[in-house]
Amino acid sequence: MSVLVTGATGKVGQRFVPRLLQWAGGGGVRLLVRDAERAAPFARLGAEVVVGDLRDPGDRRKALAGARDVVHVAAAFRGVPDEEAYAVNRDATLALGEEAAAQGVRRFVFTSTNLVYGAGRGRPAVETDEPRADGMLTGAYPRAKTEAERGLLALHRERGLDVRVARLAFVYGDGDPHIEEALRHLPGWAAHQRLQMVHHADVAQVLWRVLRAPGVAGQVYNVADDAPVSIVELLELVGAEVPEGMAERASEDPWHGVVSNRRLRDELGFRPLYPSLWTARDAGAL
Repeated sequence: MSVLVTGATGKVGQRFVPRLLQWAGGGGVRLLVRDAERAAPFARLGAEVVVGDLRDPGDRRKALAGARDVVHVAAAFRGVPDEEAYAVNRDATLALGEEAAAQGVRRFVFTSTNLVYGAGRGRPAVETDEPRADGMLTGAYPRAKTEAERGLLALHRERGLDVRVARLAFVYGDGDPHIEEALRHLPGWAAHQRLQMVHHADVAQVLWRVLRAPGVAGQVYNVADDAPVSIVELLELVGAEVPEGMAERASEDPWHGVVSNRRLRDELGFRPLYPSLWTARDAGAL
């Protein structure tokens, strides 16, 4: 195989790439990274490293040359200006998709977010729901991801690019401090507000499944575990105090971000290695 992975040194990518190299037999994996030093451990495992910026057309073409498949993980997430969020998550993504189609790439896997659904619908969101990127967690990140999804799926319909979209829930585990970081941004939430989660190990196995599955061009998959957890449970997990007033606060939208993983189960045989946060805690996999 010859697969290009973007975002290899980010939180998701750095935990996905070693697993991908193992499953791929240690070769045939190319990484587009901005910092060669951070990618050096992957090079020692057999990955080919291309140094460049996803926003640069020449760097994208260099990284794509000869690639059979693409797993596009790179993203500009929390704490970046809106213009950077759009430049990376929408503009560079669509440019990469256009160039992949022009170069005859076989499959293009795009990691998106469950935040594209926006405000809750009174039930877990499913892949046929129209993304709105509104509600309590709206912002440049989910809006840019929504626009990128639409553009890539248009490329699938109009240019024949085999696009597969993986909408990730809140990713945690494998030493990622994401939970502690996120809790600093949630003081205004209700204690009983639930957060849909997925462990890095399960993200990796899903990306591998989505990449290899035949006959799923144009499909979208929610990537989530089986048990959303409340904010108060997360606070207790990290040993933090429940902020004053949080326990009495009403939830603005109790279904925001909660999704169904049934399509992933039924079509690709997904069974989470860590069905819940507590399973991961008990296994020492946080």
